[in-house]
Amino acid sequence: MLERVRSIGMIARWKPVHLGQAAVLHALCDLGEHASIGIGSSNRYNARNPFTIDETETMLKLTLDGRENFSILPVPDLDDGPRWRLMVLDLFGELDLFVTDNPYVASLLKNDYRIVRPVELIPSEQQVRVDGSMVRAMMAKGEGWQAWVEERCVNYIQKNKLDERFRREFGLETLAMQTIIQ
Repeated sequence: MLERVRSIGMIARWKPVHLGQAAVLHALCDLGEHASIGIGSSNRYNARNPFTIDETETMLKLTLDGRENFSILPVPDLDDGPRWRLMVLDLFGELDLFVTDNPYVASLLKNDYRIVRPVELIPSEQQVRVDGSMVRAMMAKGEGWQAWVEERCVNYIQKNKLDERFRREFGLETLAMQTIIQ
């Protein structure tokens, strides 16, 4: 297990915040005196990013309810790795740890931050093997996605009919992408 640090950061799309990410978010706040949480692809609204920045921020805050040692930062896609790196350095500043499971992001930031993978933050018995693509595919089918998303986020999504909007706007595209991947 890693030692407590002053500052830790991570960027992910969080769309929606699933149980695996919830465990990572809790670990970020537990491990760091301050956690900088970036909403990646904050400028995109599509099948891979089917929730607005405000909706995503709400889900993050619901997941971290009761914690105050974090800030949420929008991190837009620039389609230019070197420019994106400079923007991230400017947004996040000095960090003791940067958490990512994305090899490209790790390669961009390896000379600037100490990089760790999310699984290094969480004891194996608390790890949940799930990813956003899987949850969005289940949401597109309208089947069982709720079991993979923290209850407060499920309630928020359903109360605001975000799952219905997702199915209407991106359901067929999401299922088509799943078929191609498989």
